[in-house]
Amino acid sequence: MSADVSDPAFWHRLQFGFTITFHYLFPQLTMGLAWLIVIWKWRALRTGDARYATAARLWTRLFGLAFAVDVVTGIPMEFQFGTNWGGFTKYAGGVIGQTLAMEGMFAFFLESALIGVLLYGEKRLGPRAHFAAAVGLAVGSWLSAYFILVTNAFMQHPVGHAVAPDGTLQLADLSDYLLNPWGLIQFAHNQAAAVVTGAFTVTALGAWYTLAGVHREQGRLYLRWGVGAGLLASVLVAFPTGDAQAKMVARHQEVALAAMEGRFESGPMAEITFIGQPNVKERRLDNPLKLPGALSFLAYGTFHSDVRGLLAFPEDTWPDNIELLYYAFHIMAGLGTLFIALMGLATLQAWRGRLESGRPLLWVLMLALPFPFIANIAGWMTAELGRQPWLVYGLLRTHDGISHAVSQGSTVFTLIGFAGLYFVLGLLFLGLVAREIHQGPEATHG
Repeated sequence: MSADVSDPAFWHRLQFGFTITFHYLFPQLTMGLAWLIVIWKWRALRTGDARYATAARLWTRLFGLAFAVDVVTGIPMEFQFGTNWGGFTKYAGGVIGQTLAMEGMFAFFLESALIGVLLYGEKRLGPRAHFAAAVGLAVGSWLSAYFILVTNAFMQHPVGHAVAPDGTLQLADLSDYLLNPWGLIQFAHNQAAAVVTGAFTVTALGAWYTLAGVHREQGRLYLRWGVGAGLLASVLVAFPTGDAQAKMVARHQEVALAAMEGRFESGPMAEITFIGQPNVKERRLDNPLKLPGALSFLAYGTFHSDVRGLLAFPEDTWPDNIELLYYAFHIMAGLGTLFIALMGLATLQAWRGRLESGRPLLWVLMLALPFPFIANIAGWMTAELGRQPWLVYGLLRTHDGISHAVSQGSTVFTLIGFAGLYFVLGLLFLGLVAREIHQGPEATHG
């Protein structure tokens, strides 16, 4: 993001970036919890074990709280397409409007209806119908994500469109648009990352209950299911989904790949950088610690593949905040690696029967709670900053997509308003979650 505060585009982007960052704290949690709730409901139905039913009830309540804030914070972004991004809406609305409408009609309504059924209909519906409601909620949650991610994938790799006589984009092939290969890979990667968030959250509560010596059976259940799901999802985030996403970026957004690694020069045996500081002014990476050949292999499948650096591209096509993009990517990748190590160790300790008694590890698992949220936000920053300076890659520049009729002062004013409102909303959410956790699993009503 350009740091020119006199540019209205800076404030439009900052406002949308703030609102979507706060918003995405919640759907990544609900999407991550959805299938764990289904699994616990299925186990309760199949085995008759009340522990699973109790776990499903508590986490459904927490799901409901997160979903409520998800909805409240998601609505303003729909309006921002018209208020802040009128140029983009006019240019690409004939395409992206399709999936945004599908998300509302087919997924959001399904999810909204079934969360109420799941929260308050267990006694009325019976176990089997209530389990079906849990499956429907999970499907609705992930279907909603798919439509949103297909919309974003079009902005990253536009397919299935045609240019109308007035110069705007129109949908030409619905199947190409909905099955955009970028979208399929992005969906798999994003949803695996969401499961990491859900699993770490479940694990953290299990660690808290175990350390506090309360709700021991539920704490043990959360720990064992959380670390198992967390390890599986963390591996899937890295491979194959992360690997496929990296190859997609290398194929279609070479300049973004170069910026993500702070790579200015071209050549074979391209290195992956573990540590370093991009020096854009001097066109170099300071104090680098690199692994030779790894980037060539990850991007193109062979160690000797040539990877072009930033200097091979016109400067006006470079991402406009290379430093922030570089650090966001490395935070995401670094945390992802640590997640595999931590959940691998926890799974080993669970297999050895020592997980609940290892207090230092329990403290780490509990305190690790914020980091999947940070990694997911950093991943989205990587995707969105890497696409710059394009709003629709190769077709519409970001500066041309803003609403020039909206003044800079109005944008700053509403940004301040959003910050204050979301601060209060965040405190309210945390207070309600803390109350549910304090009351314990058995106090939660279905």
